[in-house]
Amino acid sequence: MLKPAERGFFVGYFKKVPADVKALMIGFVVFFITGMASASVFLSLSTESPGAGSYADELHGEHLIGRMEVAPYPILRVPGNGAQPARAIMLGGSGKFGVDDRALPLSGKAVEVGGIFVKRGDLEMLLVGGGDDLKTARVQRSVLPAVSPPQDLGRWRLTGEICDGKCSGGAMKPGKGLAHKACANLCISGGVPPVFVSTAPVDGHIFFLLAAKDGGPMPKGLLDKTSVPVVLEGTIERRDDLLIFKVERFADGVRA
Repeated sequence: MLKPAERGFFVGYFKKVPADVKALMIGFVVFFITGMASASVFLSLSTESPGAGSYADELHGEHLIGRMEVAPYPILRVPGNGAQPARAIMLGGSGKFGVDDRALPLSGKAVEVGGIFVKRGDLEMLLVGGGDDLKTARVQRSVLPAVSPPQDLGRWRLTGEICDGKCSGGAMKPGKGLAHKACANLCISGGVPPVFVSTAPVDGHIFFLLAAKDGGPMPKGLLDKTSVPVVLEGTIERRDDLLIFKVERFADGVRA
């Protein structure tokens, strides 16, 4: 009569594990470890990178001089100087706030602005510091050349994600996705300019400052659409190197 170990059964009080049981367990362990390692590699490769968004102290305590625009959000229009093309720079503040209160009295005026940039790809926002980092420029308004008028790029239907320009630019990583929804809504509600991150470029850009159809701030109804894939329709205009997406309706036909 065969002993239990010889029949392929494992019994705890026998010291020897049957060969076929041992082979099965070794195979399972190897398969499990290999499978978990492969899954880890696959998930790491398929996970979207937070990107190279970062802070950039380009000004080193100095100031940019330009004209202040406040619609749809505070924008500094910096004239070109031959070597550098004209720029339209979104402005944000410290914490989860914009600079609307400080910018509105300076609308249309020549101003000096200092602070730290956040940058990701073609997205850039200047985070304005306190005190003298936003003030009337010492140069005369007439010294600055006139800003170029907006350029109409037509009507578009785009798929992407609504984010706040500060965190998406690199203040947080990741600065997008569902995990960032509450933070994005707080920033946008506090006056931080919102941006639309498109899955397809328009004129070489995938980041757009969001605005209402009339050129005012982003419609409040879009706060429910942040941090998730969404399809928006509207017109796009160019101001220097900044594209502004004026949203008219959601993909389901509801007007913004």
